[in-house]
Amino acid sequence: MSGVLAMLRERRPAFNLLAAVACFSLLGFALYTQHYLGFQPCPLCIFQRIAVIALGVAFIVAAMVPGRARVGGIAASVLIGLVSVAGAVVAGRHLYLQSLPPRAPGEIGGCGAPLGHLWNVNPTGEFLAKVFRGTGDCSQVDWAFLGLPMPAWVLIWVLALGAAGVLVNWRTR
Repeated sequence: MSGVLAMLRERRPAFNLLAAVACFSLLGFALYTQHYLGFQPCPLCIFQRIAVIALGVAFIVAAMVPGRARVGGIAASVLIGLVSVAGAVVAGRHLYLQSLPPRAPGEIGGCGAPLGHLWNVNPTGEFLAKVFRGTGDCSQVDWAFLGLPMPAWVLIWVLALGAAGVLVNWRTR
């Protein structure tokens, strides 16, 4: 394991750029499912997209840290780790809502009102609180691959990329 990490550390900028490309590819797939397959994102989907974009940006920042910069590597690792955990929390909340039993017809889902309406009628703090409660669309599973819905794949990717990014960028003596 340490041999693989040593090899990746030597190629740290290339790894970070490849991880950023992976993040932006995930976003591209989300946009494909929205615009070509017709799946409309819920507020939690939007926040997962923001987390994936932020993770990609964090990898780009990490790629720009000079190879010998110990503090820069640690800062990049912390940034990647925090963004990854934030994305995992949102994806985990989305998975939780999808795991709840189906609603009765006409019953409002556990996610609340649409994102645009929440933004227009609520101050920022209340808006964020309501978005994290979700909308009626959050509990619906529209797409699955290998039996896992899209939020599960987001969770897997942000945790895997985040863990790899922290390990590769963390500076040890």
